[in-house]
Amino acid sequence: MPLFRSKAEDKVREAGFDPARLPPGQYFTEKWPVLHAGEVPEVDLATWTLEVTGEVEQPLSLSFEELKALPATEVTTDIHCVTRWSRFDAQFKGVHWGELAKLCRPKPTANFAIAQAEAGFTANVPIAALEDEHALVVYEADGEPLTPDHGWPVRLVIPTKYFWKSAKWLRAIELSSVDKQGFWARYGYHHDAEFGKKGRYGF
Repeated sequence: MPLFRSKAEDKVREAGFDPARLPPGQYFTEKWPVLHAGEVPEVDLATWTLEVTGEVEQPLSLSFEELKALPATEVTTDIHCVTRWSRFDAQFKGVHWGELAKLCRPKPTANFAIAQAEAGFTANVPIAALEDEHALVVYEADGEPLTPDHGWPVRLVIPTKYFWKSAKWLRAIELSSVDKQGFWARYGYHHDAEFGKKGRYGF
């Protein structure tokens, strides 16, 4: 067993978790590191909206209060960053895609979801990743409102992928019949972002 893997697993055991939860090449942290490109955007909730566009029967534009008025879901899930940290049992509260889908009515051609965030950031996932039971449009983390550096007022959480797919400062979800390369994929991260596989860099 590689030395890094052995030490990483020892730290997981010391924290009382099963080392099998740690994907290859990752290390365990109890903190939530802050990583992003550019500055934390300033957001005015009075004018903020979340749009759902593209391959839908009914495009949506929801205010923050309208989003929070939808049925809420709470999940506890592990998250894994492409920069190699993993955090277990992170708690999130928000709206599951299924609630938004009832309103926008995706077309059969909606095969992919492209998250669009502040400052032109984008992240692409297959629609199945958005439909996963633990995927949410999130406004609370660990029992508190999101902090600005973690995506306030709203971020996406897609725990089946490396966490760069979980776009901070979410402003829109575009449904598309074709896949579109996301921001970090253009800078060398793997398009599929599948942790535990060859999904860290390249194609």
